[in-house]
Amino acid sequence: MSRKLLPILMSMVVLSPLAIDIYLPSMPEMAAEFSVSDTQIQSTLVLFILAMGIGQILIGPLADRFGRKPIALFGISLYILSSLLAVYVSEFQFLQLARVLQGIAACATSIVVFSAVRDSFSNQQSAQYYSYLNGVICVIPALAPTLGGLLALQFGWRSTFMFMMAYAIMVLVVVALKLPETRPTNTITNGPLYRWSRYQPVLANSHFVFYALTCMFAMAAILTYVSYAPSWVIKHLEVSEMTFSTLFGINALINITACFTAPKVIKKLGNRSTVVLALWLMLASGVMQLIAQMLPSSSGLLSAIYFMTPMLLLCIGFALLLGPATSMALSGFGERAGTATAMLGCMQMSGAALLTGLVQLTDLSAPYANVLMLGGGAITLLLTMAIPRLGHWHHERLEVA
Repeated sequence: MSRKLLPILMSMVVLSPLAIDIYLPSMPEMAAEFSVSDTQIQSTLVLFILAMGIGQILIGPLADRFGRKPIALFGISLYILSSLLAVYVSEFQFLQLARVLQGIAACATSIVVFSAVRDSFSNQQSAQYYSYLNGVICVIPALAPTLGGLLALQFGWRSTFMFMMAYAIMVLVVVALKLPETRPTNTITNGPLYRWSRYQPVLANSHFVFYALTCMFAMAAILTYVSYAPSWVIKHLEVSEMTFSTLFGINALINITACFTAPKVIKKLGNRSTVVLALWLMLASGVMQLIAQMLPSSSGLLSAIYFMTPMLLLCIGFALLLGPATSMALSGFGERAGTATAMLGCMQMSGAALLTGLVQLTDLSAPYANVLMLGGGAITLLLTMAIPRLGHWHHERLEVA
């Protein structure tokens, strides 16, 4: 893959975060229109992530069998149709259905993007390119909530899904005309699509499983933050949608800076050391959140600042972690990159959705839900990495072409 094609992959990778972030300020309004609870409206986010995860094991082998470009075209087309469905729904369950379909569509484009990078670059180069792509992903939370808030104020929350559809149409044209096929010639394309022997070598690899679980924890931490934040800040603390978008956007801007700094950090420290640093930052975020909730507050805005500020470290940690952890997980599967990418995505997305869903079943408020997720995940992974006899799970390996 030529570096000139990186902008094409960047345009595709935007589809997933756009579907997550642009409608966040509208969630309280949507809950009121459909007469559903905060937890139910949060399910539209969790279902999207869950569908992205489960869809990976279905679509990943298809990317190996039929190639990257046909799967990209399918995913973007489904994204357009599911966005259109969300625009016209009148019942909540159909909105949930639209989000499931949109999640499947987003997972198809995600598989193509990350497989294309693994197809074309070495481990070290891949980690840097993953970080650049994650940087683009992180730009969207800085811009989309504000854009979504403005659209909702002027035209209602349905206009946010109309915007998703319009953007996807533009990406479809670009991909159809410009994206080449990157599938390696040694990709396994014969035999049944869905069989245990296709997935078993991936799941039997403890190195892969450890870093897939690491990605899952990071995604669960972000999903818990994102799903709880709108209702907590807008409804509970009674802060306006635009103020929420501003606070959310500040954190996202820090995330962007961290994502584009991450390649330099990875180059200096290496993949594993960068992951360790990221985990410590995420643990510190949880500790700071716990301390922040003990501080006196005289206004909803101050309480919102107390809640959002510790999340800065979460955003930085997430930005540093995802690139090297993804590269380490996929490093041994050059001949089945699509399937390995699919299994990674399934564990990362579906696992994160299930963990977040379990936390939402508790009575924990937003700050303490974040503390539980951050503290529990980071401590578990750091303790595992401190056990010498488990070194083969997480130490860097020689890459496989």
